[in-house]
Amino acid sequence: MNKFLLALIIVFAISFTTVNAQNFSTHQVKEGETIESIAKRYYVTPFDIYALNPDAKKELKPNTILIIPLSKVNKPKITIVKELQGFKKHKTKRKETLYSITKKYNVSEEELKKHNKFLYANMLRKGDKLQIPIYKITEVEEVNSLTKEYTVLPKEGKWRIAYKYGITVAELEALNPEMTEILKEGEIIKVPNLEKEDVKKVDEEYSYYKVLPKEGFFRLKLKLGLEQSELEALNPDLKESGLKQGMILKIPYSNLASGVFKADSEIINLIDSISDFKTKHIAILLPFKLHRVGFDSVADTKRSIKKDPYLNASLDFYSGVLTAIDSLKKLGVSLKVDVYDTKHQVSEVSHIIRNNNFENVDAVIGPLTTNSFDAAASELRTYNVPIISPIGENLRLYDNVFQSKPSDDLLRSKIVNFVSADSLGNNILIISDTKTSEVANSLKREFNQAKQVFSRKNKNGEDEFFVTREDIQDALVPGKNYVFLETTNEGFVSNVTSVLASLNNNGISVLDGEPLEIVLLTTRVNSAFEGDQVNNTHLSKLQFHFASNSKDYNENDNSMFLKNYTNLYNITPNKRAVKGFDLTMDVVLRLVSSENLYASVLKAPLTEYVENKFAYKKKLFGGYYNDSVYLVKYDDLTIVEVKQ
Repeated sequence: MNKFLLALIIVFAISFTTVNAQNFSTHQVKEGETIESIAKRYYVTPFDIYALNPDAKKELKPNTILIIPLSKVNKPKITIVKELQGFKKHKTKRKETLYSITKKYNVSEEELKKHNKFLYANMLRKGDKLQIPIYKITEVEEVNSLTKEYTVLPKEGKWRIAYKYGITVAELEALNPEMTEILKEGEIIKVPNLEKEDVKKVDEEYSYYKVLPKEGFFRLKLKLGLEQSELEALNPDLKESGLKQGMILKIPYSNLASGVFKADSEIINLIDSISDFKTKHIAILLPFKLHRVGFDSVADTKRSIKKDPYLNASLDFYSGVLTAIDSLKKLGVSLKVDVYDTKHQVSEVSHIIRNNNFENVDAVIGPLTTNSFDAAASELRTYNVPIISPIGENLRLYDNVFQSKPSDDLLRSKIVNFVSADSLGNNILIISDTKTSEVANSLKREFNQAKQVFSRKNKNGEDEFFVTREDIQDALVPGKNYVFLETTNEGFVSNVTSVLASLNNNGISVLDGEPLEIVLLTTRVNSAFEGDQVNNTHLSKLQFHFASNSKDYNENDNSMFLKNYTNLYNITPNKRAVKGFDLTMDVVLRLVSSENLYASVLKAPLTEYVENKFAYKKKLFGGYYNDSVYLVKYDDLTIVEVKQ
């Protein structure tokens, strides 16, 4: 070996030992040992060992040297127990002292005097006959558990507890296999058994960030604008542990990059917060248009339902409302519910509100259409009655309006931030047509290095809504490629996804002999991606990612809502029915757990139900909008939430 190279290796090894000696030790694996037994011996968790020794996950071989982090967990106390066995006689010699005798026989001066009481009053003299106590000495280890019980506080979620005890959310979940997604106030869970002074406090004046896979200080500097020294100053444990995937970092409140969340961004389970059992009064405004329904026969009624989209949508939504009312009744909530048919007429909305007493109504849900909703909101402002829009966008946000459907801008930001969080060193490609060129250009401004591919055009310059394999392949590079597809044309979606899937066969393909991965995304999913021409197998192969107002419930989940709905209607609920359930549950539970709906925005900043979540934020001059969306992807022909 080159002597210069060897010298460098030795210098590096010495430097590493010097820097890290205080924070780590080593362990040579013995036959029969497991990671769990080694972790217990050193008072660390298996995750701590795996973080420094990733190969140990695959196989733990005897004689392997493991790096062991020094633990902050309470070490066991050693108690010395002395059991008197008898006495030994000793005749004092000239120049002997009590001190020299205690050292000779390993006893204390107090023990010596206890069994030779004359020494309390007299000096030690030559010829004194002493009884020297003989003890059987044993060391008793007071074994401290690696974990201790912890009672979940109000509004406390997983990340907050993980931060306080210096572990990742994944490690907290591993300590508590039975833990549900939403923690309940008063729930008992296990946490590391740290000294009180080692438990960190969550400061509401700061934001918090969860470290992503393969994320180092350089990436964090680009994303958060913070140097390593600044992060270490805010998070002193970083100097000992280094960055770990999933760990929670405290950062200045102004940093709002993807992955950043605030101390109030935890899901609150309002069922555990019910405190007001007085009857709540709500009103439901829906465009049933019953005056146009034929009730002469069952066939006429069915025909009316199929023919009228507003009646169809209203009945779906209302079926969810009724299921929610039934569930709330079982929780002990008392409700008065008024249901009105707006007939899909703005004039009818005004007539209903002016001719009925809405002054003491606690909340109004509906109408479904923008014009009717705006009219109702304007009328109800007089009474300061909160009104919640189930599906509307671009509403006039009067100060009594709650827009429950997140905006398109929020959906776009969610997917853009997802790519921004993991785009360093990855290739970005934008595919679009003429109609969506503005969307594509805005993405290009977000990602300056992105490449663009446009739909092929005919002689007249019109889109033909297709690209060739060569068009796309020339824009791809080895490694990960994020591909944005922006279009509303079903044929174009079918063409592009087919080409991409052929390049990305089985998830990983080869480009010029090197691995290639393609992840498909769009900033605004639409019906073109759900058409019959589009192969869902291709979408799954491409891990198709998009932001959504809601997630898909799993029919295999043991959900009381699904059971109750199926029992009532003998069918599984569609998205409109689930929205009716989720929105009604949220509105009423906010009313019975806070002073009113407005106050609930602060008390319950984030709630979640079967498919929808609600995080209302107030405009400076105006009403409230839902600031929470899901990031989802196709996975094995199903749509699943992407956990961030």
